[in-house]
Amino acid sequence: MLVAVAALLVVVLVAVTVLVVTTVRRPLPQTGGEITLTGLDAEVTVLRDAQGVPQIYADTPEDLFRAQGFVQAQDRFFEMDYRRHVTSGRLTELVGDNPDAIAADKVTRTFGWREVAEQEWDIVAPETKAYLQAYAEGVNAYLENRSPGEVALEYTVLGLQVDVAEPEPWDPIDSLAWLKAMAWDLRGNYDDELDRALAYGTLQDPARVAELFPAYPSDVNAPILQPGELENPQRVSAELSPEAAQTYSSEGLQAAVASADRALAAVPVLIGRGEGTGSNSWVVSGEHTASGQPILANDPHLGLSAPGIWAQVGLHCTTVGPDCAFDVAGFSFAGFPGVVIGHNAQLAWGLTNMGADVTDFFVERVRDDTYLRGDTWEPLDVRTETLEVAGGDDVELEIRSTVHGPIVSTVVPATASAEDTPAPDTRLGEYAVSLQWTALEPGRTADAVFAFNLAANAEDMQAAAALFEVPAQNIVFATADGHIGYQAPGKIPVRQAVPDAAVPSDGTWPRDGSDPRYDWQGYVPSDQMPRVVDPAEGFVVAANQAVLPAGLEPFLTTDWDYGYRSQRIRQLLEEEIAAGRAVDVDTMNEIQVDDRSPYAEALVPILLDQDIDDDFAAQGQELLADWDYRTDTDSAAAAYFAAVWRNLLELTFWDELPESARPSGGSRWLAVVQRLVENPTDAFWDDRQTVSVVETRDEVLTQALISARLDLTVEQSKQPSDWAWGKLHQLALEHPVLGGSSIPAPVRDYVNPDPVGMPGGSSIVNATAWDAASGSFEVTAGPSMRMVVDLADLDRSTWVTVTGASGHPASKHYDDQLGTWASGETFAWPFTVEAVADAGTDELTLVP
Repeated sequence: MLVAVAALLVVVLVAVTVLVVTTVRRPLPQTGGEITLTGLDAEVTVLRDAQGVPQIYADTPEDLFRAQGFVQAQDRFFEMDYRRHVTSGRLTELVGDNPDAIAADKVTRTFGWREVAEQEWDIVAPETKAYLQAYAEGVNAYLENRSPGEVALEYTVLGLQVDVAEPEPWDPIDSLAWLKAMAWDLRGNYDDELDRALAYGTLQDPARVAELFPAYPSDVNAPILQPGELENPQRVSAELSPEAAQTYSSEGLQAAVASADRALAAVPVLIGRGEGTGSNSWVVSGEHTASGQPILANDPHLGLSAPGIWAQVGLHCTTVGPDCAFDVAGFSFAGFPGVVIGHNAQLAWGLTNMGADVTDFFVERVRDDTYLRGDTWEPLDVRTETLEVAGGDDVELEIRSTVHGPIVSTVVPATASAEDTPAPDTRLGEYAVSLQWTALEPGRTADAVFAFNLAANAEDMQAAAALFEVPAQNIVFATADGHIGYQAPGKIPVRQAVPDAAVPSDGTWPRDGSDPRYDWQGYVPSDQMPRVVDPAEGFVVAANQAVLPAGLEPFLTTDWDYGYRSQRIRQLLEEEIAAGRAVDVDTMNEIQVDDRSPYAEALVPILLDQDIDDDFAAQGQELLADWDYRTDTDSAAAAYFAAVWRNLLELTFWDELPESARPSGGSRWLAVVQRLVENPTDAFWDDRQTVSVVETRDEVLTQALISARLDLTVEQSKQPSDWAWGKLHQLALEHPVLGGSSIPAPVRDYVNPDPVGMPGGSSIVNATAWDAASGSFEVTAGPSMRMVVDLADLDRSTWVTVTGASGHPASKHYDDQLGTWASGETFAWPFTVEAVADAGTDELTLVP
């Protein structure tokens, strides 16, 4: 009997295994042979290399993008479908009755991303419409006659909980709406603007708030550009008037700001957000390179997930000419045709987040369905939308907007809304917070993507940049005929100076919505945006630092990354040039993974000055004495210093700031701490919770050193020699839908790649950011891809992404680039017809 039961169990186990293997492998695409694709004018060839990256060859642009849509649907349709549900505020239709999904949909519907995308369809160029339509046709040709389980494993898993419908046909508007999500995650000083107001709620002193937002340190970290002729007339004092200070102190206003902050945090992170979301880019002219032609590098620092944000692709017209001019390769977004970052045969370009201030919050006075403008109560724009929840009841949502934009402080009822706390004088209504954002106006960013793909020179890049309205990005470029340059694009609001205003008018604080003087006055003309071609020093570094020195126009923002990464890149390039060493692709790759910590360089000397009497506690400090400031994975000193930094921020600031404004540990906080250490008795050193004692700098530094030693004793080992940064600082990639803690472990473990230990850290060139406020050293953002382009020989270029080409967990290309990426290595990037053919391992022919 036992033998029979055992045999039966074996049969059942085999059957289940076969079922599981069949289920997970069923969506894998065909990559060889022939497939009929409806709508093609002629045959299209798709060559894939050893990493599964597709290179597509077609006779017409429409066939090229039709094939790109088909191939990206093959590889990543669920990712595309998830994104369009998020961007249209319909996530609950996909994942069901989930509180986080409901909150996300409410905020996204309030923004109206989908409606703005529909308006953009009416203004983009005819050829852009044709490309978007062809792309959609290719996606839909793939979906035709395929069940959800044949398209993606995720539908099968979700079908165990909710009724999964057939995926809707792809629409060109789905592609345009994705640009809104990209712009949202890469917006400018949104967090700093709210954090100033929230910090004031506890500090009650504008001067102390200003200490937490120091000016950009241009004396030590160079801006991108130096030129400029006019003094900026828009700069005003960053302090509040006594009247405004009283307003910002009010319980009602603080509740409204906090509610807006929490509600907007409900939007899922699709690209990356907050500290660590930046990028490195630089370009070196031929006078300093081994080949005599420019070399360009780019590694955008974004949120990291599985699959990664980028889809590598090559798009080639079989005969390049006026009728079919595309011959481009690089990094695309699944769901949008073309290449976002990469190179063609004449020009290479890279993007980094500029950080320009393109969002403003306005404090509104709302009474019933009206809001105050001057002395008049104007009617709110009110509309009602319905959220359809798979497996649940519909949710009604009332959306209210002012002249500035949607009111965001009352969107999510679960948060403390502004309406819960009356204003001091109810005749003046209740406080609410509205958002004005450049991306909530229709624009032509979609046109810009194709303009980048076809650009050949600096003038072309300037013209493309004029179309690239959101998000505001730094563009570095190099041409095959030897030129390099920088171009700032973006739709940048103009704010007029209000000399007698109660609140700064420069966008650093939420402003009074009832005062029309604070309204935007239009946008900076595109021909006035900063740019340079062939700078005298022979290179350009754009890594989120200030674009121009303070006081030069156009005014972009005051809230930059503080430039420690950019300055380190400049230093390494200057050292190569001064030593007479010609820069090559290997040099650029080595700089991309540089892991020297500017935090350590700034703070270790003063940490070593602290006296620790206890020998056990002092063992951690001893590691710093001969540390080279490198943050490689096996470094014990790097692990200890990170623990000291985390504890230093907690001891110094947590007693002073609300939880939402606690220090993340990014570049701004290093600038703050560097200034604080110069004043040992600054009020921030004192712990407000110890009423009878006033702490000073050295006491806090010493306590941070001692507690870090104790923390690592618990977290790693009693012996400092056993500590290692890579054991603490790990990248644990998550699938956006099936990777979270609420998902059963077998599924979660299958779709999430194994964690990997990482070097680097916040504001390090190898920028694997972590959030000190969370208490964890886990990687929160990092180089989402790395590329180096050699304009002398494009086939000598290199590239890598964080995961792989495929979005299917069963594919060997789901995470086959992760190990190479994590170790700082890259793959060869073929471009010419001959090189692509030599690298090809699979050939698929798409036939009409």
